[in-house]
Amino acid sequence: MEIDVKNLHPLEVKVLRHVDGSTVITADLIVSELGYKVGQCNQAFSWLEAKGMLAETGRHTGVFYELTEVGEAQQKSGTPSERIIALLKEKGPMTLPEIASALGIENADVGSTFGMLTKDNVCKMDEEKKACLTGKEPSSAITDHRALLDMAVKAEGRSLEESALGSLKDAMLRISKKRGAASSPFKVIERETVTYRLTELGLAAKQAVIDANMTGEELGPVTAQILSSGSWKTSSFRPYGVNAPVSKLIPGRLNPYGEYLQWVKDKLCSLGFEEFDGQLVETEFWNGDALFMPQFHSARDIHDVYYVKDPQHTKKIDEPWLSKVATTHENGGETGSRGWQYSFDHEFTRRQVMRSQGTVLSAHQLTHAKVPGKYFGVVRCFRYDQVDATHGADFYQTEGIVIGKDVNLKNLLGLLKMFATEIAGATEVKYVPGYFPFTEPSIEVHIKHPVLGWFELGGSGIFRPEVTKPLGIDEPVLAWGLGIDRMALMHLGINDIRDLFSPSIDSVRSRRG
Repeated sequence: MEIDVKNLHPLEVKVLRHVDGSTVITADLIVSELGYKVGQCNQAFSWLEAKGMLAETGRHTGVFYELTEVGEAQQKSGTPSERIIALLKEKGPMTLPEIASALGIENADVGSTFGMLTKDNVCKMDEEKKACLTGKEPSSAITDHRALLDMAVKAEGRSLEESALGSLKDAMLRISKKRGAASSPFKVIERETVTYRLTELGLAAKQAVIDANMTGEELGPVTAQILSSGSWKTSSFRPYGVNAPVSKLIPGRLNPYGEYLQWVKDKLCSLGFEEFDGQLVETEFWNGDALFMPQFHSARDIHDVYYVKDPQHTKKIDEPWLSKVATTHENGGETGSRGWQYSFDHEFTRRQVMRSQGTVLSAHQLTHAKVPGKYFGVVRCFRYDQVDATHGADFYQTEGIVIGKDVNLKNLLGLLKMFATEIAGATEVKYVPGYFPFTEPSIEVHIKHPVLGWFELGGSGIFRPEVTKPLGIDEPVLAWGLGIDRMALMHLGINDIRDLFSPSIDSVRSRRG
């Protein structure tokens, strides 16, 4: 039988050379005679058993008593009984609280230990209710505690096997615990011992290893130390498995959606746009009133907007914007419009909401924008909605405006096409007339997803004078608010918007943006 021993690991080679057909092989044996760690034993046994060279012959569950930190301290400083006896010999009669204070032991522990010493007739209470010695030497019930501690510190792994305790077993049961052992000298551990033997294949492999003059000391990786010392000249090397499968590399990487958002920002900045941003909590004034959305509009309903509970209202709205916008709503002001013909509610306009649309930042930008100018933002918004493959209760929009004397609808369509084809990656695009209180004309852009079909990417238009003039702008303003989450569906090749925010680390590792 020809056996390829070159593929054996050094741990396996050493085990095969060390044992023979009559050896009862256990982890304890290999640890003590070859100096392996328990983990190395388990690896070697597992590999040899999988190759049919080792066979399990039995399992035995043994009880062991492992020394705890409390036991270590008692072995060095003395058991509670020893310390109390020594203290009373030195100081004479003392109350139990005085003993606890002097030794730094809990009152309850002093009480239980003194009770045991009293039962053993080593201590007693005198007429003044103080603990004192009787003069009798401690019995084996007390001295056995010390014997067990001394045995444990000398034992391998600082643990004692139950079968080796003999007459000390009863004493061990009194001072050990299986649970809550932190306060006890010994912790009870049940440990399973598995025995093995070499199979016929294992015996053949042992002979093949000997014939090949393999010792298990063969060198593996070439290190700087091996090269500098020159030990490679007189050593043997393990064969390199150049066809062996390699371990999976998991390099760190950005979240694909976060990476996509940054890519969109970089692209718009390269086209000359300036980025704007703002706070998540806005007022009804900027979230709707400044955009010429009437205060009785259905989008102001609680089912569309999240209201802030505390504080409900901001202290004030800056002037002159409040007065100009209020007048525009009531009668059109200086815009040439008739307005909405209602009494503007100055209390309602201070109500705080979670930002429901990115256009609120465009309104803010108009108050200090450069003319001409191009601005954009990647904006997180919050709106009550039924969550599904294309909708979320919180979402991102890419929001933007272009201000200039000569900008027109054709320029806007060109921008929408860029977003749909270059940023979203859609091949089928259509434009649909829409209605928004703040733009005229208004356009919706739709794209076709290969799985989800047609869906709206977002809205756009040219801001009405009722929006721009109260905020200090007289030139035309192109505006858009597009769902960048939906663009990412196309760009990243996924079919559900919820996957953009997946908690699965594997999806982040495997996604290719």
